[in-house]
Amino acid sequence: MITVVGTGTGAPLTPDAVAALAGAGLVVGGRRHLAAAPVPDAAGRIVLGPLAPALDAVERYLEKGQGHRVVVLASGDPGFFGIVRALAERFGPDRLDVRPGVSSVATAFARLGLPWDDAVVVSAHGRDLRTAVNVCRARPKVAVLTGPGAGPAELGAALAPPSGERVLVVASALGDPERERVERVTPAEAAARDWGDAVSVVLCLDESRVLAPVRTVAGPPRSPDRWALEEREFAHRDSMITKFEVRALALARLGPGLGDVVWDVGSGSGSVAVECARLGAAVTAVEKASDGVGRIRANALAHGVDVRVVHGTAPAVLSGLAAPDAVFVGGGGRDLPAVVTACARRARRSVVVAMAALDRVPAVRESLTGAGLDCDGVLLQSSRLAPLPGDVTRLAATNPVFLLWGVRPPASSEGVSK
Repeated sequence: MITVVGTGTGAPLTPDAVAALAGAGLVVGGRRHLAAAPVPDAAGRIVLGPLAPALDAVERYLEKGQGHRVVVLASGDPGFFGIVRALAERFGPDRLDVRPGVSSVATAFARLGLPWDDAVVVSAHGRDLRTAVNVCRARPKVAVLTGPGAGPAELGAALAPPSGERVLVVASALGDPERERVERVTPAEAAARDWGDAVSVVLCLDESRVLAPVRTVAGPPRSPDRWALEEREFAHRDSMITKFEVRALALARLGPGLGDVVWDVGSGSGSVAVECARLGAAVTAVEKASDGVGRIRANALAHGVDVRVVHGTAPAVLSGLAAPDAVFVGGGGRDLPAVVTACARRARRSVVVAMAALDRVPAVRESLTGAGLDCDGVLLQSSRLAPLPGDVTRLAATNPVFLLWGVRPPASSEGVSK
């Protein structure tokens, strides 16, 4: 049997955890955990560094069948982004006796007096920080578990330019009565500091929205129950808006979700940007018209989502943006092929282009394929039900729209321009 003891954040070990240690033949843990726990003198010790050698040593000990318990000491709740996963995969859940402590996430929110059943938790420990940054941009209450090279400074630097109203709460050395610190800073302030290695968790908060309504399901809000919203649900100018039939297929090909970055280039009313944000993506809307910028912001506010709006002309303005997972390009103009090329070179997954002019299709298709994307497309022609006098109905045709999309083959995704 392997007993996994979560040491919590500063709380003393429970009596049953102490009893488990007393009967241990092998104790595994971080250097500070081993130093603080009452490990029997006769027990073997393994200081956790690389995980694989430690698991190999545990397996060799168990194979000897000496009848003594193996105890693994871990921080907080070891079943929450912790060592329980690796142990269960290697030895099976039935061989584990887990004694959880209080997680650093729960402790950090407790220090602020905030509930966290509606928070999104992201681990950046040993992982690409990009996902954590994107989630922080898209959601109002996020906890980021930090790691080397992915701490408060790096998170703050990535969030500083487009962070909006976000504040970072940096919780360091939680549970240590002498070293614990919980500090509120702006992303720019976090980026300018040397935080050392004692950080436990960073909370990224929109403080105007930290108290959500009562929840039934924990974690991020469920996906919206409808998308491809009616045009009347957005402010727009003279019907200059991507129609909902086109938006429905565009969303299907973009596949926006939590952790993604999506560009909406030539955003106009921002209808595609807002829909992608409602589905959890971190969205940047690019618009050259100043009145369009205002409409995008108003539509985002009306639908309760965060959309970063960049006022400028593509493709020039795109070079300063973080690389997207997916891009929607609307509108037309002579620069459309150049815009699509710039987007296709940087998109990690897909580019979707909507256009009314037949003459633009060949050049756009060439831009997509020239950037290494597999291209496909349709001509969308829809007719909507419309009333006629006498309580009868006719079909009213909408303007046909070409929708082309390019998808990056999986094997070539590593070569995408940053």
